[in-house]
Amino acid sequence: MTGMLASVNSVAEALLVLSANVDIIDLKQPASGALGALDINLIKQIIAEIDARCPVSATIGDLPMQPDRVFTAVETMAETGVDYIKIGFFPDGDWLATVNKLSVFSQQNIAMIAVLFADIQPDFTIMDSLKEAGFTGVMLDTMDKQNGSLMQVMEKTEIGQFVRLAKARQLICGLAGSLKLEDISGLLPYQPDYLGFRGGLCLQHNRTGQLNKASIMLIKQAIQDAVSA
Repeated sequence: MTGMLASVNSVAEALLVLSANVDIIDLKQPASGALGALDINLIKQIIAEIDARCPVSATIGDLPMQPDRVFTAVETMAETGVDYIKIGFFPDGDWLATVNKLSVFSQQNIAMIAVLFADIQPDFTIMDSLKEAGFTGVMLDTMDKQNGSLMQVMEKTEIGQFVRLAKARQLICGLAGSLKLEDISGLLPYQPDYLGFRGGLCLQHNRTGQLNKASIMLIKQAIQDAVSA
């Protein structure tokens, strides 16, 4: 069954989506990039407010794939007690060396989610290395939000292939990237574990703006209706 991930950047937003019974609360700062990171102290505050009532993920920021730098960011984030740590696989740097460096965290029961970006033609073969390194899941997102939604920058066949490859490796699978209400019906047939939203939950689809309760409920209901149909 496909769940709903909602990205928030404050305690108030986290409590708002919690009241809407979303499936994952994702912590990031949209104003700081595709996967902009929130302040560590704010993350701790949000986690305390949520009080284990909903799984929480958090991004480590738009970092180049430099093993030591990413390792330190994941290590720092793990200390917050967040349930899932999202790591963006940006085009610059060494993907394999970074994945290998991070493998130690899987032995500490730290759940890592790799985020691949559809608009830079990601190499899906990295999933084998992610599985071997103990990653918990993989997500498909978009890096440049000006390019449109996931379904506008990647062919449906490729999106379907991504989901199949992830599921074959028993990786949690998520789809995101400027998704709107109308994208739900096109993506649910692939049966991802969750669909991620930010801009689609905001007034006028402005991802750096305020969340809108009506939009949250509309998308939540649309997913539930489609899944139970």
